[in-house]
Amino acid sequence: MEKNGILDPDDWGAFRVEARRMLDAAISQMQVARDRPWQPVPEDLEARYAIGQADQGDLVARLVEEVLPHHGGNIHPRFWGWVQGTGLASDLIAGMAAAAVNANCGGRDHGANRMERAVIDWTRQAMGFAEGASGVFTSGTSQATVLAFQAARVRAVPDLRQSGQGDRRLTAYAGAGVHNATLKALELLGIGSQNLRRVPLRDGQMDPQALRAMLAEDRAAGAMPFLIVGTAGSVDLGLFDDLNALADLAAAEGLWLHVDGAFGAWTRLAEPPWRGLSDGIVRADSLALDFHKWMYVGYDCGLVLMRDAAAHRAAFAARPSYLAGAEAGLAGGEPWFCDYGIDLSRGNRAIKVWCALEMFGAAAFAAAITDNCRQAAQMAAQVEARDGFALMHPVVSNICVFTAAAEETPERQSQINTQIAMALQLTGSAVFSTTDVAGTTCLRAAITNHRTRDEDITAALDAVQEMRLRV
Repeated sequence: MEKNGILDPDDWGAFRVEARRMLDAAISQMQVARDRPWQPVPEDLEARYAIGQADQGDLVARLVEEVLPHHGGNIHPRFWGWVQGTGLASDLIAGMAAAAVNANCGGRDHGANRMERAVIDWTRQAMGFAEGASGVFTSGTSQATVLAFQAARVRAVPDLRQSGQGDRRLTAYAGAGVHNATLKALELLGIGSQNLRRVPLRDGQMDPQALRAMLAEDRAAGAMPFLIVGTAGSVDLGLFDDLNALADLAAAEGLWLHVDGAFGAWTRLAEPPWRGLSDGIVRADSLALDFHKWMYVGYDCGLVLMRDAAAHRAAFAARPSYLAGAEAGLAGGEPWFCDYGIDLSRGNRAIKVWCALEMFGAAAFAAAITDNCRQAAQMAAQVEARDGFALMHPVVSNICVFTAAAEETPERQSQINTQIAMALQLTGSAVFSTTDVAGTTCLRAAITNHRTRDEDITAALDAVQEMRLRV
């Protein structure tokens, strides 16, 4: 129907009824998530989504029938394929409040910016950073990494924003298994992927001795080392660098230490021994992490913390006349988050975290994170107890990597494990991903799922064992 530019409902009472129908359906989706694994997407679904092609009648019914069933699988308790969070019931409440207010968190004086500062401060304390550290919410660790690297680059080259990098060859250093977000950030900033130096690992951690030698070699060749990237939770195996050793080295060499803690930073909330994995994280110059991974909130929701607030602001602050602040009124409310990142228009991501912490309490998240680590260890123990199964690396945190065909050649193991992963996904039994270890494609469970229960571990491995007999 032609609306003549009026975009509010004609009948708010009728809209209220429809909105409640949608809320009930969304709650049911979460309540019975165990019964709703991933399923293959119907071939005609994209055509049904085409704008203006379908009957405009019952929008809520279309959402329930054509959207809710076709999720990415991560709401299910046996989804461990990739490091993805599961979403929380509190997200529904947060989403409604955020939509009603429609806050732009780039700046100005309103409640959403103060909420973001409160959640940043809670995270700062959880990570052990000193009062006065700075932070800004991002879409995720990939964006957070770009912001951190830019701050590191501006510290290394103070006139960078005005004069550019020039012919300086800046070099960065990370362990051999560093996440691709580091590579992308260096490419986006014009530093170049060839200037990411991959440091060999020793016992699963970046080798400080090898790093020192590489720094000396690069400086002798005219390069300008500026950044070390430590890993708190590698994506393949869940490994952690010795962050204290890296902090010592960074301080001695005058380099910026960044920590990729996308999911692993949250071991700071876990019980021993897992909490100790991220010891030293407080000494980082910057830390990137995600709430939408191991804090389970809905997408997207990341954060970068920086120890030096002045260095953070120096990398991004820019206030043209149309963004001038004021002592009072809507143009007040310093600091503005647009001075701490690349976004001027920003939604209220912090509200999801705030609602989650207020609804469940921080202790509940600590218990869930600890449970996930314990469940990965439980999976490892069961793998070692089953004939034909073998761990491909000891479990360090929340990731278990194994083969279901240990008696076969590496090539045949790779084929079998790949087929098992796909078959289990298609049947809805469980979602494992695959990764390569020493040339063999293995099954990988990354457990960042608050809905997983101990019995899911056993049931999933039973399904692997049964599928092994068929492939």
